[in-house]
Amino acid sequence: MRWLRHPTYGWRVSLDDSELPRTEDEWRVRLSPDEFRVLREHGTEAPWSGEYVDTKTPGVYHCRACGLELFASDAKFDSHCGWPSFDDAIPGRVREVEDRSMGMVRTEIRCARCDSHLGHVFTGEGFTPKDTRHCVNSVSLRLEPRDT
Repeated sequence: MRWLRHPTYGWRVSLDDSELPRTEDEWRVRLSPDEFRVLREHGTEAPWSGEYVDTKTPGVYHCRACGLELFASDAKFDSHCGWPSFDDAIPGRVREVEDRSMGMVRTEIRCARCDSHLGHVFTGEGFTPKDTRHCVNSVSLRLEPRDT
């Protein structure tokens, strides 16, 4: 553990990268304000604004908060919805939670390791043979490119 000076919150304990924060204050030290708003406060980035909306780079998408591998790039497809879309997650890496916000019932997806908000999953739209669309905020992800 070491101490870090956060520009907004003052001096905070900085955890080793392998140790997950236990409090929201510790997450604030680790994440940028935009990352914190989406990942920890269940926010959404504006459509078409994320860095991975149109990315075709081969690799693996990790949780930006904790680094867990979540989606393989070959599961990514163009849904034209404004956010990166994947028809499958790496098994056991994404947790589904009922979301009754916004006056509707949806299925929220969260990182199975750190419980950070990723986006929502939808079925029955017919985009792919798996008929599933994991609609994910780019700010929730970090792409690790694969050598081709």
